[in-house]
Amino acid sequence: MTDEQYMHQALLEANKAFVNDEVPIGAIVVLNDRIISRAHNQTELLNDSTAHAEILAITTAFNILGSKYLPNATLYVTVEPCLMCSGALYWSKIGKIVFGAYDDKNGYRKIAGLNNPFHPKSMVHGGVLKDECGELMKQFFQSKRKNRL
Repeated sequence: MTDEQYMHQALLEANKAFVNDEVPIGAIVVLNDRIISRAHNQTELLNDSTAHAEILAITTAFNILGSKYLPNATLYVTVEPCLMCSGALYWSKIGKIVFGAYDDKNGYRKIAGLNNPFHPKSMVHGGVLKDECGELMKQFFQSKRKNRL
């Protein structure tokens, strides 16, 4: 499968979050061309501000593999990881991170600037299906603003 096809799978997870009134971010972990974990934001459900899609997806992958490192795996996430998730990804030693929409407000680039917060061996590729991923976020926050009026 291509990066775009895997990102579509992450978008399916993001849609689950949207339906559950969570910020619509989805993530999958792929190893050897196989999806080994899927997750979406669950901060509201779990009453846990750390329950981001990336953290839940890599934690599930660790449990499935019985390992605390993911050097041969790829994380696909619909939105640029925040600094907290970047730290978790750093410690996971994940091989590759592919994200969709850029997050100029809360993404790792805003806080880390030119510094790479990921493991030195991790490859990072952003902007895959950025329009589709960004549109879902836009719809979610527009609906929140509309409901407050």
